[in-house]
Amino acid sequence: MNKPQELPLFPLNSVLFPGMALPLYIFEERYKQMITECARDSRPFGVVLVRTGDEVQRFRDETTIHPIGTTAHITQVENLSDGRMNIAALGYTRFRVQSTHNRKPYLSGVVEEYPLEATDHPRAAVIAKKLGPMLQSYLKIFAKLGNVQLEMDTLPDDPVTLAFLTAIVLRTPIKDKQQLLEIPDLVSLLKTECRMIYRESHILRILIENGPRWRDDPRPFSPN
Repeated sequence: MNKPQELPLFPLNSVLFPGMALPLYIFEERYKQMITECARDSRPFGVVLVRTGDEVQRFRDETTIHPIGTTAHITQVENLSDGRMNIAALGYTRFRVQSTHNRKPYLSGVVEEYPLEATDHPRAAVIAKKLGPMLQSYLKIFAKLGNVQLEMDTLPDDPVTLAFLTAIVLRTPIKDKQQLLEIPDLVSLLKTECRMIYRESHILRILIENGPRWRDDPRPFSPN
């Protein structure tokens, strides 16, 4: 996708990253048509995050989707009754939405590729070496809190792959996920992920240290 092109768009309440698996249950007629056409023509669709609440009001004169999304390539289709389907897709490349239209039942847009910049910057490798252990520590804390097996013995050596893997596994609010997706360059992405992991690990440690108390307290946090 080296020049602007038209792409079917699938607005979701989740953020898709390159390398991320995306299972979807398709039941609306417009999306059944979209997925059928994409599978038939071996073409991707774009996943974009829906704006919600006050954010929609603030952008009422624009589309109600975020401008940065990720292409999804269909890897498997299971056809069900009445045309419904389960599909598996995989995130590939980031894109920026230039414009949208509704000439078909589903949303479409003219998009341009939004590649991650400065992927060969020497600082990226340095920060990635710091991020790797932080990610493993975070996963161990998260697993302890949830009493589940959630560890990675080995992490990718490539800073780009590590950056997107971190974005995928981090359990942060959706607005943080979108923030990560929109960051233009690799160094900034890795640095932001280090800050987020530090913050989230600190929160998880507090929950573990407080044990059952925070679960038993009906108002453990201030409404402010």
